[in-house]
Amino acid sequence: MTTALTLVEEAPAKLNLALHVTGRRADGYHLLDSLVCFAAMGDRIELAPGPLSLAIDGPFSAGLAVSGDNLCLRAARLAGAEAAIRLTKNLPVSSGIGGGSADAAAVLRGLARMGHPLPAQPQALGADVPVCLASETARMQGIGEVLSPVPPLPRFWMVLVNPGVALSTPQVFAALERRDNPALPPLPRLHDLAALTGWLALTRNDLQPPAIACAPVIASVLDALRSEGAAFARMSGSGATCFGLFDVAGRAQAAAASLARHGWWSVATELASPAARR
Repeated sequence: MTTALTLVEEAPAKLNLALHVTGRRADGYHLLDSLVCFAAMGDRIELAPGPLSLAIDGPFSAGLAVSGDNLCLRAARLAGAEAAIRLTKNLPVSSGIGGGSADAAAVLRGLARMGHPLPAQPQALGADVPVCLASETARMQGIGEVLSPVPPLPRFWMVLVNPGVALSTPQVFAALERRDNPALPPLPRLHDLAALTGWLALTRNDLQPPAIACAPVIASVLDALRSEGAAFARMSGSGATCFGLFDVAGRAQAAAASLARHGWWSVATELASPAARR
């Protein structure tokens, strides 16, 4: 809800349905080819007029410190703007589903609604920030700055599961054995979940094996998702959050409740529509 003095932007969770590492630049940045979509849940940003400040609440607020390095504050400084920012942290920290990048993108979108132009180089805040700015399904290439539209995905439900292990992205990339993998196959129009999972079976998350080497519990999460009836299960980003795709909301909700008994963070949601961002 937005009032005359407070502006609200949702920061939906980002999922890498497929993520191929296709190269590495001379400066050390990795080249990616990824199909990215967004869930109908995530963090929440509130902006109000005032000097630049940040307050954090929510179930995962303890995992974040209010410091000058926080991406929300960095986003405001990059936009040359000031505002009182409140972040409600609903997503696990360092979990491979956009988190900080989605929060920074939400701050930039909110500041744009307040009259501050979007910065020319949002990727300066992180590779996922450009795709999170739009929060729409897209193919993401380069180091994250090359975005291409894709045919609409069929409607599906998903269960997001995080076993409570925070993985550092540099740690996972350091364990990657090969950095010159093939790009994604062509993406046709997919009319149902079976077609989507068939296409996903031709793809990979190249960061999943090194992430499992760093945190073997990820393999247990994927096995559990499959045993709960997921039509497809994979890790997102550099982990440790995994997702399972379901064709019926009730099945996803039942699976999320069952998986939560392991002591894992588990939530059922669905593919977001662009209108769901606000």
